Amino acid sequence: MSETSDTLSHAVAALRRGGIVAYPTEAVWGLGCDPDDDAALARLIELKQRDPAKGLILIAGDVSQLAPWLEGLDATQRARLAASHTVPTTWLIPDNGRARPLLRGEHATLAVRVSDHPLVQTLCDAFGGPLVSTSANRAGESPAMSADDIRAAFGESVTLVEGALGGYARPSTIRDLESGEVLRD
Repeated sequence: MSETSDTLSHAVAALRRGGIVAYPTEAVWGLGCDPDDDAALARLIELKQRDPAKGLILIAGDVSQLAPWLEGLDATQRARLAASHTVPTTWLIPDNGRARPLLRGEHATLAVRVSDHPLVQTLCDAFGGPLVSTSANRAGESPAMSADDIRAAFGESVTLVEGALGGYARPSTIRDLESGEVLRD
């Protein structure tokens, strides 16, 4: 088994045990967990010292992995979301009741992104679905930009999936799926 396969197997095992993983995304390192594990969501929010009202993002390697959260979207909305994966875009979609309260925060929407980052895609595929994705930093601090930053900030409290960032200078654009409005460029 290759080192990459071993690392992914270790990360997936950690996720299934309710652990937190750190992994590179398009522009910054992210922290993630199983979006259906309330205890893992609470640990992630505590680790980041993040206000739970803010909510978190779901990241997927393919739009099909988001299917349960996309129920209720019309064909135009689904097409808009599916077509946006070549430029990192986080979409705010109406919550259909599937999202856990800590995932959604105080919002009536859920933030989702389909990533074209190969490691994110492979990790989501190995896990069998989307992951929570939030920048790897504590509230008010700059996001981690390297595996060394992750080790310094979080030590052994996360499982590290090493790899390269995706080459984008800034985190994803945030858009409202219903209106198309850009909320963060």
